[in-house]
Amino acid sequence: MAVVAAAAAALAWPCLGGGSRAWVDVPERSKSAFMELKRRKVHRYVIFKIDDRREEVVVEKTGAPGESYDDFTASLPADDCRYAVYDLDFVSDDNCRKSKIFFISWSPDDSRIRAKTIYAVSRNQFRHELDGVHFEIQATDPDDMNLEVLRGRANRT
Repeated sequence: MAVVAAAAAALAWPCLGGGSRAWVDVPERSKSAFMELKRRKVHRYVIFKIDDRREEVVVEKTGAPGESYDDFTASLPADDCRYAVYDLDFVSDDNCRKSKIFFISWSPDDSRIRAKTIYAVSRNQFRHELDGVHFEIQATDPDDMNLEVLRGRANRT
């Protein structure tokens, strides 16, 4: 991914299409969905996508608090990129109930190069809009972000 991002920067963004900007806007409603997950626990997860005009990050789907991790992963497309946040509730090794928020950059191998490039170059800017994320994961297939991977990362803190 870093190679794709570096190539796009070096080529002054021609792969994003003529006149495309090097950033995407994050509208208030997208930030609000994250805050509802973080503070109010209204959502178990939020899946974001870059809109078709490649101008802003919008909420594609939210998961209710009772939805499972399998529901979340089933909501990610097999052939297109997305950003997501997932609120993992777990019992720590010292038997305490905890919650950690994961930012997941989903870029499956079957997605288009253009989508991979756009999501790669916009990731850091979008991620910095989400204050309160504990961990970041970059995933290209479901094994990169299976539930045991998340639990393992969360338990190390």
